[in-house]
Amino acid sequence: MRNPFKKSSNKTPEGEPLERVGSGYSTWTNKIVIIAALVTFLVVILVLTESVVIVQAGHRGVVLYLGAVENRVLGEGAHLIVPFAEQVVPMEVRTLKYQANASAASNDLQQVETVIALNYHLNPADVNKIYQQLGPDYADRVIAPTIQESVKASVAKYNAEELITKRAIVKDVIANTIRNSLSAKDIVVETIFITDFKFSDAFSNQVEDKVVAFQKYLTELNNLRGIQVVANQTVVQAQAQAKANIARADGESQAIRIITSQLRQDPQYLQWQAINKWNGQMPYSLGGQGAIPFFQLPQSQPSRASVSGSQQPQNQTK
Repeated sequence: MRNPFKKSSNKTPEGEPLERVGSGYSTWTNKIVIIAALVTFLVVILVLTESVVIVQAGHRGVVLYLGAVENRVLGEGAHLIVPFAEQVVPMEVRTLKYQANASAASNDLQQVETVIALNYHLNPADVNKIYQQLGPDYADRVIAPTIQESVKASVAKYNAEELITKRAIVKDVIANTIRNSLSAKDIVVETIFITDFKFSDAFSNQVEDKVVAFQKYLTELNNLRGIQVVANQTVVQAQAQAKANIARADGESQAIRIITSQLRQDPQYLQWQAINKWNGQMPYSLGGQGAIPFFQLPQSQPSRASVSGSQQPQNQTK
């Protein structure tokens, strides 16, 4: 039996001092406390990090709860979520651009190629539906096939020549088809750009030859119209000249009738005209015997005064 009155030893059964064992135990305890505090701090930081999410500008947050899409959309800014259970997937709602090459066959089986570029954005309130139904790569899944189908369906309604002459109408049809198809998928189309249609080399050459022939036809038509204008002018001038001649002839005929009427009334009318037109010079020859004089001056009878005056000298001489 152990003697209770025996003085206790300061050593352990292994022979180590008790003071040394106590100090070692105390050191391990302090280390455990520090490690526990660090772990707790790290856990708190991690929980806080997982509990707060920040949605950047121009984006919306799609909330996933254990992989399932929640029926709520997070706006821009900071939000609290359930840590380790909820996850937020950002979806951009700013204006985006998508460009694709498209080819189709016209109604007359001519191959047509074009390039279509569109500006679009997602409906901010329905980004969770887009993510759930289409996924983050929705552009390649929906926009590209929609462009191809819209171009094929629209181009098939027109002949190749109509695609050139009715280019604006065809582009509007394609744009409206794309816009309506994507709007049903909650994708809002802002603007659509469609380049010119490209055809095969053979068809392009045919179109060019046809255009050249048509231009030649227009040139000949313009020349013919010019000739017709000149001919019409000539006819008009001839008609005007004929009317002028008729009017002149009518005037001369009326003048002759008037002159004839005057001659019948006064035979000396011709002599009066000759006197009016006479330049004051006597003609060189009035003809032989029996010729009609140019005009006759009126002969006046000598007055009695002159006769009496001429006889006075004879009486005086006598």
